[in-house]
Amino acid sequence: MDFALTEEQQQIIDAIEKVCAPFDADYWHARDNDGAFPEDFYRALADAGWLGIAMPEAYGGAGLGITEAALMMHTISATGAGLSGASAVHMNIFGLHPVVVYGTEEQKARMLPPLIAGKDKACFGVTEPNTGLNTLKLKTRAVRDGDHYVVHGQKVFISTAQQASKILLLARTKPVEECKGTEGLSLFYTDFDRSKIEVHEIAKMGRKCVDTNQLFIDGLRIPVEDRIGEENRGFEYILHGMNPERILIACEAIGLGRAALGRATQYAREREVFNRPIGQNQGIQHPLAERWMELEAAFLLAMKAAWLYDRHQPCAAEANAAKFLGAEAGFKACESAIFTHGGMGYAKEFHVERLMRESWIPRLAPVSPQLILCFIAEKVLGLPKSY
Repeated sequence: MDFALTEEQQQIIDAIEKVCAPFDADYWHARDNDGAFPEDFYRALADAGWLGIAMPEAYGGAGLGITEAALMMHTISATGAGLSGASAVHMNIFGLHPVVVYGTEEQKARMLPPLIAGKDKACFGVTEPNTGLNTLKLKTRAVRDGDHYVVHGQKVFISTAQQASKILLLARTKPVEECKGTEGLSLFYTDFDRSKIEVHEIAKMGRKCVDTNQLFIDGLRIPVEDRIGEENRGFEYILHGMNPERILIACEAIGLGRAALGRATQYAREREVFNRPIGQNQGIQHPLAERWMELEAAFLLAMKAAWLYDRHQPCAAEANAAKFLGAEAGFKACESAIFTHGGMGYAKEFHVERLMRESWIPRLAPVSPQLILCFIAEKVLGLPKSY
């Protein structure tokens, strides 16, 4: 493994920083207040061709690896866009990986170019109100009716459903009592038909400009040609994209922490109390130094996970651990940034409180820290399954 970035990777970082430059802290403060989707930010990245960074070149993408995609998402977040900016494009970057791997040539030609170009916005419909992380017990049903499936059910915590024109949907096509192992769920990528899907936005702590929703699906008709892969094997297909998602989320959280740490160190250098910069005090500088070390360590593990994934080597332990450590490091950096600012840190004009609110997202989702610890204990350490 080479720890130095390639020339191409550094060019990606520089280019993303340039695209993000007009969208400064005041821009994200305004979006946090008005809740408007950052369409101009989304469009800037789409027009520059970045939404297809990890998609095949044959369909308009750049054909690069998860390493490059992770560097992109880390950079977006670290510019101060945080999870608001990263989440606005997250689904476009790697959400349709199951289509890339398991879709037919016709499906890839039909589905990928509009997403890469930013013409389509997609949401991911998996989580349900009464099953949580127990995905194999999903209740939303897709019943075959000729050349269509008819879907009824509910989904919850679905990001960007207010904006979406498409949905990547996991639904039950076989009764749970008849299923063995991971079978029984099917994956669809289809039109987001608002006449059949009722969308209720969920008011939440942070990231106001990227909506989160509960969906009520009543009679959604999905053409058979919108099913990805074989019937009843959808859970296998989404598993294939979980390690890359962990890596991206880790890097977004680390970038968020770096944005907070940058603001904290700048404030510590400039703010004077008792005729000296507050950053001259070890009580201020030592926590910030620890936060740098934690962020750097988490980033190195995330890059190792990406390196392994791009070389088709097992990376589940590294990807999950990177997500855990990245989320914790990002959260602690935001916390220290607020402490560094003192009472000013509670004021929105200094921006660190927004980053702090957003830092809860990667700690909680898309997998809980407790389940990551269970995974490492069982799969890496060989301890008995605890749940």
